[in-house]
Formats: sequence, C-alpha cells, structure tokens
Amino acid sequence: MTDITPLMMDKNLINGVWVGSLSGKTIIVTNPATDDIVGTVPDMGVDETEQAIEAADKAFPMWSAMTAYERSEILEKWHDLIATNIEALALIMTLENGKPLAEARTEVSPANILWAAEEAKRIYGRIIPSNVKNRQLQAVKQPIGVAGMITPWNFPSAMITRKVGPALAAGCTVVLKPDHRTPFSALALGMLAVSAGMPKGVLNIITGDAPMIGKILTTHPKIGKISFTGSTQVGRILAEQAAPSLKKMSLELGGNAPFIVFDDVDIKETASRLATAKARNMGQSCVSPNRVYVHETIHDAFIAELLPIMAGWKVGNGTEAGVTVGPLIDSKAVEKVARLVDDAIKKGATCVLGGKAHELGRSFYSPTILTGIMPDMDISRAEIFGPVIAIQKFTDEDAVVKAANDTEFGLAAYVFTNDLGRAARVSTHLQYGQVGVNCAVISFAATPFGGIKQSGMGREGGTEGLDAYLETKYIAIQT
Repeated sequence: MTDITPLMMDKNLINGVWVGSLSGKTIIVTNPATDDIVGTVPDMGVDETEQAIEAADKAFPMWSAMTAYERSEILEKWHDLIATNIEALALIMTLENGKPLAEARTEVSPANILWAAEEAKRIYGRIIPSNVKNRQLQAVKQPIGVAGMITPWNFPSAMITRKVGPALAAGCTVVLKPDHRTPFSALALGMLAVSAGMPKGVLNIITGDAPMIGKILTTHPKIGKISFTGSTQVGRILAEQAAPSLKKMSLELGGNAPFIVFDDVDIKETASRLATAKARNMGQSCVSPNRVYVHETIHDAFIAELLPIMAGWKVGNGTEAGVTVGPLIDSKAVEKVARLVDDAIKKGATCVLGGKAHELGRSFYSPTILTGIMPDMDISRAEIFGPVIAIQKFTDEDAVVKAANDTEFGLAAYVFTNDLGRAARVSTHLQYGQVGVNCAVISFAATPFGGIKQSGMGREGGTEGLDAYLETKYIAIQT
C-alpha cells in the first residue's frame, strides 16, 4: 500500500509554520468504513484564527505585488507536486472520507490548480475610448484582499483547489478552514504548497470549531472575501454575519437536482449514466441526481435496465479493489437516508432494491431504488445524500419542467432526450445554475459552477471563478 506518512500532517499552517493549538486540544478523525482512528489535528481557537488572518493580511501586499507570471510559476510547481503524489493523496482522502480509491484519484487530479496558474496570466483590464481630449480611461482588475474559505467533507480536495487556486492566481491570500472530518487532505495539499515555494502567510490552514471560526472569518475587518461550500442553512448564517461589513461572498449551497428522462432516449445508456452519477461519492454530492423523472412509456423498461446495474455495485471499504460504493460519512448520514426512505415507503413508494442499512453496518447504506415517488414525500424535498435513486413518472414536457422547478434550490439539473428542440427548450426553462443535456457529470475546471435561488450566489471555476476574487477599478488619467 502507498506510504502516506510523508503527507500526514497533524499540525496547522499559520504564517508558513506548522503549529498545534495553544490549548493543546485536538480533534480525532476516524475512518467511516472501519471506525479506526486516522489521526488527530489541532482544535484551534480564537487566537490562532486571528493569527492566521493577520498572517494573510501581512502577506497580501507582497503576494499581490508579484507579477502574474511569478504567481503562476509557484502554482504550476504546486500542480506538479500534487500530480506526483496522487496515490498518497487519494489514499488519505479514502481513509478519512470513505470514497473508493479510483474516485479519490480522479478528485485529487490537480486540474483546478493548473487552470488557475494559466489564467493568472490572463487577468485583463481594458482601455475605454475617452470623451475628453488627452484623457485615458482604464478599467483594471485588482485582488480583493484576504479570502476566508470554508470547505466541506464530501469533496475534501476538489473544493479546496477550486477555491484556493483562483484566489491565489488573482493575488489574494487565503485562510482556509477545512471540515473537521476530512482535514488531512487539506493539510497534505498545504504541505505540497509549501514545498512548491508558497511564501509564508499566503496560504494558512486552520482546523477547529466550525461556527466559531466561521464567525471570525465573516466578521473580521481584514477579511475581504468569503467562499463557502456547504448547507443552505449554514450559508444563510454566514451571509447574515458578513452582511454588516458587506463582504464579497461566494456561496455554493444545497441542491435538489432533477434528472429528466424523455421517451426517445437510449434507455440502457441513460440508466448507466444515472447510476454513474449517483454512485459518485455514494450520492453525497450537492449536484447528485435527487429527483428522477422518467416518461411513463419507458418507466418499466428503464427500471429493468437500472436494477442490475445498481444491484451489481460492490459495497465496501474504499481501499478494497473493485468497490463502487463506500460508506457514508458517518452514522448520522445513514440515519437521515433511512428516515427519507422509510417516509417514502410509508407514504406509498415501492422499494425495488435495497431500502435499508447495509449488512456491513457502521456507516454503510444499501444501494436503493424507489418508485412511485410523489411530491408530498420528504425525499422529494430534501437532499438525499446517499446511494438512493427515487423515481416518479411523468407524461407532459411542460408539467415535468414545472415539477423540476418546484423547489427552493437551483444548483444543477439534467435532461436526457434525443430531440434537439426539446433539449433547447427544457434546458432554457429549467431554473438552475447549470444543466447537463445527455450527460450527468459536467464539472470541469474551465466551466462555471454554482447555483441560483437557495443554492447560493457567485460562481467557481472558469473565468467567472477567477473574477470572484477580483475588484474592478476605474482610472481616469489626464495627460
């Protein structure tokens, strides 16, 4: 097995130095597949959090004054080190998150950092034609300042590189707070950043109490930008805390993604793509297909194709060869999924597959297919965050679009049809920040990621993700 010891850091990064908490308190991190202790990390308090912010603020003038090419060079070195250490990074992620190794390897891919490194050299302003003789009008882009970031447990590497890469490329400095359940992925990335030549104070990583650290980041006068990925409930709290200081915010929050299957599709291929999207991180993704609408004329045939795929999933420890679905993040996650499934069955849904905790126990839940789902069931309104596919029939295009939009969320949606006109109509009318047509895994470093309505504000990825860390300044020069 890959040796992860060189990248297993049990300290936090503040001002270029690896430190423990002033109190000596630590947080225990456990493997959700085995309940074994992976390790401990510092339980930082108010003083350490403020130290990290002060370090980032002190480093900002130096980092932002570097040329784009200089920042790009450091980011490229960071990219190269991540690429070299993919096996170790993937294993660390699997041990603390549970996802299968093959999936962890894909997530650890440093594409986000390379994209940011390249885009650092393409932060363009513009010259504006003047209305006054001998006056030059410019619009230039400058970094916002110190960015406070809070990242989730479900994608403990990708959510960091997608935020930190563009922020550093723009010239911002960073205070990063990863989730306490998956901190080692973040700390390993931090070690590689230091090895790549990241100046002290530019990237700071702290672990500890989320509400406390979150409140400090959102209220501290030296933080200019907040980026958060997590639940809508927590996002609202952070937005309220940041409101008095009018901090810039990027919030990537909850989802309730519809997956619409029309009657003209290749049924086998579409069922396969749905299953692949649902298996990703055991369904624990804000863009995971949540409400599956299948046209009534192909409903039974679709189930017939989907059933053997999901029945063939191998459930187990993510370190084992061939595992498709690992554990959920913890026992509370299993309880939530079980509650949603039980409510649906109680209200008339049919369980075609699974429908219960897995025999492996702990944090495992069986791959599940439910049919006969109705809008009044809790599973239609809440994020499932588990390996459960909940299917309902539809007959009318306008009606299914209306049903798909009948949610407070608006992060991602999926449409499967071979009718080009229908694809254009439906994708236009779906009230979501991103839509996949005949594809269900659509995120890419060069594309914007984010939602509307209660799914958040702002975008990550693509040029939009870089713009999120920049301010536009207008300069008029009389010559």
